Formats: sequence, C-alpha cells, structure tokens
Amino acid sequence: MANPAPGFKKTPRSHIVTRPAGKRVRVTLEGEVLADSRDAIEMKEGTYPSAYYIPRADVNMKRLQRTLHSTHCPYKGDASYYSIVNGPENAVWSYEQPYDEMLDIRDLLAFYPNKVAIALGDD
Repeated sequence: MANPAPGFKKTPRSHIVTRPAGKRVRVTLEGEVLADSRDAIEMKEGTYPSAYYIPRADVNMKRLQRTLHSTHCPYKGDASYYSIVNGPENAVWSYEQPYDEMLDIRDLLAFYPNKVAIALGDD
C-alpha cells in the first residue's frame, strides 16, 4: 500500500465497512433535491448510523461551496467540507485523498443528516 491508514495499523480490527447502498439515496433541503443516486456507497462505522457517500455526478454541485474547514480521521484521512449555498454551513464532507483502505469513498460526498433530509428507497 502506498498510503496506509495509521488507524488501521494501530487497531486493525476497527469496524468500518463500505458497500454499495443497494438502494436509492435522495438528499433534500426544504424540498429541493440536492442529490439523487442509485450508486451511493454505505459506510457503517462502529455503532454510528450509516453514512451514505454519493458520486458527484449525482449531486447538484452548483448548490455547494467549498469551505476552509477540514478534519482528520486516522482511518479515512483528511476530509474537505462544503456548505450549501444559502443553507447550512459545512453540511457536506468528502475524502478526496483517503487512505488506501478507504478508496471506495474517494471523491464521493456525504451529507450530515441533521442539516438535510436523507431518504432511502424508491419513494
């Protein structure tokens, strides 16, 4: 591996699982569709609720504005953030250069469920 995660090296049994969501993931804000995808990746991390990572092609990128905010995870890498234009700040995150173990989520976008509505299924 060229860029292994230090978190997995330290605790190799850490429970982070990624897999195709297998269902439609739709993100809205006050009724406006921000993302609609059948190609999302579901991430289950320990006891946290699942996070859904959506391809940028399925996101209305014109509604997002990159911010200077960033965070670091020893398992995933450095996260970049986006605010929703005329909406919540830092509501979206992305791992643009994740560690090797997390390449499934590279360049995908995840939305905070407390800042937008996330609906699963075909409805």
